[in-house]
Amino acid sequence: MKQYRVLIAVACLYSTAVIAQKKDFDDKDLMAGRAPKNFYNQLPNVVKWVDDERVILFTKAHPDSAAKNWLMDVKSGKMSEPTAGMLKGTTPPTKQVALRNGDLYYKNGSEEKRITNDKAEEKNPMFSPDSNYIAYTKDNNLYCYNIAAGKEVQLTKDGSNVILNGYASWVYWEEIFGRPTRFRAFWWSPDSKQIAYMRFDESMVPMFPIYSSEGQHGFIEETRYPKAGDKNPEVKLGFVQPDGGATVWADFNDKEDQYFGWPIWRPDGSTLLVQWINRGQDHLKIFDVAPASGSKKLMYEEKQNSWVDLEDGAGGRITFLSNGKDFILSSDKTGWNHLYLHNADGSLKNAITNGAFTVLDVKYIDEKSGQVYFTARCKENSARIDYYSAKLNGTEIKRLSFGEFDHNVNVSPTAKYFITTYSNVATPAAMSLLDNKGKQIRQLGSAKGADMDSYNMAKTEVIRIKSEDGLFELPAVVTWPMNMDPNKKYPMLISIYGGPNAGTVWDRWNWNMNRQWYAKEGLIQVAFDHRASGQFGKQGVAYMHRNLGKWEMKDYMTMAKWFIEKGYADASKICITGFSYGGYMSSLALTMGADVFTHGMAGGSVIRWELYDSHYTEKFMDTPQENPEGYKQGNVLNYVDKYKGMLQIVHGTMDDNVHMQNSIQLISALQDKGKDFEFMLYPNGRHGWGGAKGVHFNNLKTKFIYKHLLTKPVPQGILR
Repeated sequence: MKQYRVLIAVACLYSTAVIAQKKDFDDKDLMAGRAPKNFYNQLPNVVKWVDDERVILFTKAHPDSAAKNWLMDVKSGKMSEPTAGMLKGTTPPTKQVALRNGDLYYKNGSEEKRITNDKAEEKNPMFSPDSNYIAYTKDNNLYCYNIAAGKEVQLTKDGSNVILNGYASWVYWEEIFGRPTRFRAFWWSPDSKQIAYMRFDESMVPMFPIYSSEGQHGFIEETRYPKAGDKNPEVKLGFVQPDGGATVWADFNDKEDQYFGWPIWRPDGSTLLVQWINRGQDHLKIFDVAPASGSKKLMYEEKQNSWVDLEDGAGGRITFLSNGKDFILSSDKTGWNHLYLHNADGSLKNAITNGAFTVLDVKYIDEKSGQVYFTARCKENSARIDYYSAKLNGTEIKRLSFGEFDHNVNVSPTAKYFITTYSNVATPAAMSLLDNKGKQIRQLGSAKGADMDSYNMAKTEVIRIKSEDGLFELPAVVTWPMNMDPNKKYPMLISIYGGPNAGTVWDRWNWNMNRQWYAKEGLIQVAFDHRASGQFGKQGVAYMHRNLGKWEMKDYMTMAKWFIEKGYADASKICITGFSYGGYMSSLALTMGADVFTHGMAGGSVIRWELYDSHYTEKFMDTPQENPEGYKQGNVLNYVDKYKGMLQIVHGTMDDNVHMQNSIQLISALQDKGKDFEFMLYPNGRHGWGGAKGVHFNNLKTKFIYKHLLTKPVPQGILR
């Protein structure tokens, strides 16, 4: 968007005539975050596609009825009540395993029996694909329960406080496998004949103590946490049969400095595909590993000058075709993430997609018609997601979603139809059913209530601001103050995260009463995305290589100065807020960026990258030994002399991800320089917290906004 257009848009946000015809929200509703009657409609929720012709929606039969499950015939739109059989898959299966008080209970139909009874706590119970076994870990060993024989078998023997079998080391759980895995590090073969598992030796990883103040004496929680440059755990990959026997170890050298990604079995269970990457994370290899011998064969190899992402999740990089051999692989090696078709042996057939846009998720592969269906950041607007199809041979890329909207799609079992929930920042969400040619079949609902247009609302829009070097049009989403006076300058609140490929600017409906309240109070509310946020593909993200903090802060400063130079923002009240990486950026803004940013709220912040974990930090920065200058330039403590304004520092005392050590070191440096700041601890808080402490935290931020930006007392009733 051209800057003069933005100027005109702001100057003409609200004409007096339009305002006079509309009513204001009730203050009590705004402060409570409560929308008035007939403002919103509840959109249907897709419960399940029964098949390509029928879908179960949780919705209302008419506006005054309660929502419940309805079966919709796709062609006719007729609604009927679904049978219990149609809901199969949304209800618990006949065979179940439960973990109660540290022991396992097996249930088959109405019968239940306790299958373990000991002091050790079983973790991550998982049925074999044929439901005849249950694998789990306890005391850092891998076990399996044979249901027919009623027998527990211990598959590994050497588990200890530093040897973990089938249970992930902290850095793998946090950074590679992901928190939803609950530390699970074992994988059933599709034929139920093998269990692949990883063995972690943490004996060489430094222990980081986390102190709890509970009780009379408190206690220390010990975590094997490798910080940047530290020793990582040594990892072995093995195969074992569910009824026991010797482990067959894969042909990897566990003494090598390396990482393994989440593995994926071939659909026939013949081999296991294993992602391997070097410590420097710029050289990826995917091996085909035979469970019988442990031998491996190189299938795929990729090097990049910056880094290669080690995809997490179950085969996040690879999607097999139904023949179980050929597969689609995703890679950002060209500077944009795209899809590539490979033969069973790993050799490349052809690129499926290409161009200056980012492919996100493969939704379905139709081998009969030779097509793949996928989502991607819109070619024309990177702040939106669209739905596409393409021929497997790399031709005929077609947009199936429609309009100037962001789309969240739910695809039928064989992609014959899809349901999209679509919106943009100015248009409330709506839902529509379409076929796989992009033809709209029918509308399914709109969130826009009958009375929405009768209310006076603050305007939200997406704008783009040219970077200082002129290479990028940086996106921001802005909610302007209500009844904005073009002759007045307003305080500005910038909400960010800021991490690599983790942008927060989306052109989608995200309206809420809290934002409207602050607009009424006279606050400009914005979210910024820098060049490495993902808006500009891997070629943009790669700017962060070896210099975290540099380009994010340059771009954020440029964007904030744009609002000041245009006369919209009060240069004495420019506040930035974020948590985790966002806390890092907020702390850096009040130090490195102190000539622009005047206030900040920093939660759970990284302060210097030597204090964060090896895998995440070194992906972008390499080790401190390899890149001392980059670590120095990204260190908040090196800019404390520039600090001015007011920073609110918040941390949980038992944060096992970003240690409170970070905030303590910042506080110490600020004290040594005689700087004023605000500080709040949340006892026993991890990397975020809820409950009463979460309410307290939100109130703390509200008070900061009123004290330092709005400079008036907090209104009665706004605090929770």
